[in-house]
Amino acid sequence: MLECRHSLIHFVLSTVRARINHQIRAAELRIIGPQGENFGVLSLSEALKRAQELGFDLIEISPTARPPVAKIMDYGKFQYAENKKQKAAKVKVKTVEVKTIQVKVGTSDHDLGLKAKKIGEWLGEGNRVKVDLYLSGRAKYMNQKFLEERLARVLKLIPIAYTVADPIRRGPKGLSVVIEKE
Repeated sequence: MLECRHSLIHFVLSTVRARINHQIRAAELRIIGPQGENFGVLSLSEALKRAQELGFDLIEISPTARPPVAKIMDYGKFQYAENKKQKAAKVKVKTVEVKTIQVKVGTSDHDLGLKAKKIGEWLGEGNRVKVDLYLSGRAKYMNQKFLEERLARVLKLIPIAYTVADPIRRGPKGLSVVIEKE
């Protein structure tokens, strides 16, 4: 879900383009010069004239501010800087995967140990792990407390400290719990 939201935000940010020159709708703007100097609040026509005199574009930087903020600069340099910022932000984002491991009521202690070791590796990598206690046939109608104890057997064997991100839930196929590294 987190990954999905991030991609939606990225899509919205990448499709929204900064307004330049005559695309700007605000009547008055707070203007910043090419070297960062403050020209104060000017009307749109005065700001466009000032930008044209300096040989640059007028780019709306912050459209939601009151009054909106615009900067006089080269549009190509502005695009380059924005792309660089987006790439740097992409590098910092780490996607968290949810790995799933399935256990049955009759799984032996040795196999549980191997699965717990694998869960420990995944948690060490920073992933979340969903542990499913798969129930088939008559096992679906067993005592809830007994089934939760079976699931707890696996969790006790995990070698890394973890927290329960999503408590034990009963689903159509059995019980499941989501854990993550502390």
